[in-house]
Amino acid sequence: MVTHEHGRRRFLQMLASSPALAGGIGLGSLLGASSPAEEELITAADQAVNVLEFEAVARKNLPPWHYAYIATGVTDDSTLKANRDAFGRYQLHTRRLVDVSKVDTSVKLFGEVWETPIMLAPVGSQRAFHPEAELVTARAASAQKHNFIVSTHSSTSIEGVNKVMERPAWFQLYPTDDWNVTRAVVKRAENAGCPVMVLTVDSQNGALRDTLFKVRRSAPVKCTDCHIGGFTYNAVASRRPMFAGLDLSKVTTQLPLNMTWDVLPRLKELTSMKLLIKGIVTKEDAALALQHGVDGIIVSNHGGRSEDSKRASIDCLPDVIAAVNGKVPVLVDGGFRRGTDFFKALAMGASAVCIGRPYLWALAAFGQTGVETMLTLLRKELQIDMRQAGAASVKQITGEFLVR
Repeated sequence: MVTHEHGRRRFLQMLASSPALAGGIGLGSLLGASSPAEEELITAADQAVNVLEFEAVARKNLPPWHYAYIATGVTDDSTLKANRDAFGRYQLHTRRLVDVSKVDTSVKLFGEVWETPIMLAPVGSQRAFHPEAELVTARAASAQKHNFIVSTHSSTSIEGVNKVMERPAWFQLYPTDDWNVTRAVVKRAENAGCPVMVLTVDSQNGALRDTLFKVRRSAPVKCTDCHIGGFTYNAVASRRPMFAGLDLSKVTTQLPLNMTWDVLPRLKELTSMKLLIKGIVTKEDAALALQHGVDGIIVSNHGGRSEDSKRASIDCLPDVIAAVNGKVPVLVDGGFRRGTDFFKALAMGASAVCIGRPYLWALAAFGQTGVETMLTLLRKELQIDMRQAGAASVKQITGEFLVR
């Protein structure tokens, strides 16, 4: 029988022969961590000095196949690595003798003021990382006054999430190829009180996640016990709360390959929720998104898990910002781990920044306490970096602080 620990050994052996490691890049170094043998793991959330320390604990706590699901990128992980490496190309142009006795990190989006520009990106199947799944994430986000975007593929219903949050979460949409199902899902999110819908458009036709697929070969359980690779079975309804009670017999995919820009006005006709489009990485598509009526854009390469472009999100951000020219908010995700990362995106003109893997590490490591502590660390780092740079508010963080 393949045990949890045996699976972990197989996982580490597989990493040793991975293309990334062959090129001198281990998964641990991709994500800012050393190898398990070199680490002294923290035993409580309040021991963490930065968010990267949660990753090592998550790696220890999770079955290898669940850890691999969040740790690896597409093909040889080079786009995942690019997201982190790109931050090193930008430096801060810091100023002195500025009154930074009070630092204001608040931002305003769609009429609502948030204490921080750091938001939690949508990630599905969170029960794979904690028994209470998105409910834990939602409680932590709400307690720390952060926005949370809930995935269509959440393990918990949107109604359940919004019940434990001070303010309703935003909702991320995978539209499917059955418009009746899409309509029902959108209406459900709206009825649950979600003020914003985020359409993801960067995951067509799946992704070649080599490392994950290799780990699955040694898994003692079927990955479909937690993660559903398609929509060919009505069993989806019992495993994805957002589809409960719907007729899924005609659904074959979460992102139709024939989906075009026409989907945006169709979605806007369905709902009064603000519509953001997630996965835009070029100025051309940013301009088209504006033409089709979006209320905002999220620059994203799906955390290096979907497209094999080898181009970092932070490198794409300036082109999108220029094309939008202040007409709608522009958010960004992809590789953000430290306060300076957030500062650099804000200096480029981002309205807010989303994180994914860091809060999953914290969730798997220490549950709600972990997520709350992780968010506290990131906010503290951003505040320190603002003081060091001489910016007393997010509004004061401009391109003048950035050097490439």
